[in-house]
Amino acid sequence: MDTPTLIQARARLARINEHLLGKPGGRSQIDTPALVLDLDALEKNIGAMADYAATRNMALRPHGKTHKCPEIARRQIAAGAIGICCAKTTEVEAFAAEDIPSILLTAPVADPRKLERLARARKALGELYMVVDDPAHVDACEAVARLTQQTVNVLIDMDVGQHRTGVVGPEAVVALARRVIETKGLTLAGLQAYAGQLQHIVEVRERESQARAVLAQVTAARDALLSNGMACGIVSGSGTGTFDIDAEAQVYTELQVGSYVFMDAHYHEVRQKGAQGPTLVPALFVATQVISNRHPGFVTTDAGSKSMALDGSAPWVSRGAPQGCAYRTSGDQFGRAVLPDSGSLPLGARLELVPPHCDPTVNLYEMFHCVRGDVIEALWKIAGGAVS
Repeated sequence: MDTPTLIQARARLARINEHLLGKPGGRSQIDTPALVLDLDALEKNIGAMADYAATRNMALRPHGKTHKCPEIARRQIAAGAIGICCAKTTEVEAFAAEDIPSILLTAPVADPRKLERLARARKALGELYMVVDDPAHVDACEAVARLTQQTVNVLIDMDVGQHRTGVVGPEAVVALARRVIETKGLTLAGLQAYAGQLQHIVEVRERESQARAVLAQVTAARDALLSNGMACGIVSGSGTGTFDIDAEAQVYTELQVGSYVFMDAHYHEVRQKGAQGPTLVPALFVATQVISNRHPGFVTTDAGSKSMALDGSAPWVSRGAPQGCAYRTSGDQFGRAVLPDSGSLPLGARLELVPPHCDPTVNLYEMFHCVRGDVIEALWKIAGGAVS
């Protein structure tokens, strides 16, 4: 458990750039490493995805695990999202405490202590959706409903190839759905079918082929529920890599896209390879600065493997260095910017990097530095904890 001293120290560290708020040129003076969020790009992405879903008569339920930020969730809902998704209990608690009205918890829960916490959070929510892939999970949802005397909406979680959670095949879906219907306090809302294994396939034809195979599985399960007289009002899933394919098929009723708000280096690569739909732009950056320039052709910075998640495409420099500059980490605390033509940069020069993978990068920080141009307009809290 964190001590009061540690909590205070983290609070001071998180707000170390607060004196730069509203100051001209504050963006280039940020104490590094730090997360920088470009508000113009963020707003463009939020609006573009909301418009895309609306024109296809689909609901938008973005995944909050990407940003873990109630302020961003509010903007997504204001633009048309029906609520958000959460991946874990702490995220549900954090968003419920900030009056986010409708939450889908996309992972099943069995731990009695987490169920008690979900029950407390449920009292602040207009709607809570939970997923199940086992009769024990149905009992867990019933416990939340009983503790709160409020209905819990339940989605049957399907395994459509990722082999992480979910039941396989229409028969298993129907059997578990029947158990939900028979359980007091629960409402069968439909299906969850998230194909995470497809989201990062760069080659467009392969991504499309595998996505269509998943859509066939989801269609069969949905039709099995309906033919057995069961409700399937919601089919929830998809992601930033396949939303355009999934939306055109009109099988999913709501999109769980998450990373579209930030567009990290890997998703930027995926969306550049023949993807359809709206143009989405990088909005999230890791700010770093040069701390040594003793060697020709490269400089050392203060953003290493502790400053960003490295699974995915390589980080790239979007600001502060000449075109053609390459970036790689050089240890836990250090990075290396390799400059074209054996160039160099002065000590203290600020760079901004598009991180390889946005979700776990956000998980390393406690604050977004929200900028418009060169001015820091706001500091937004990152909530929901790194675990639980």
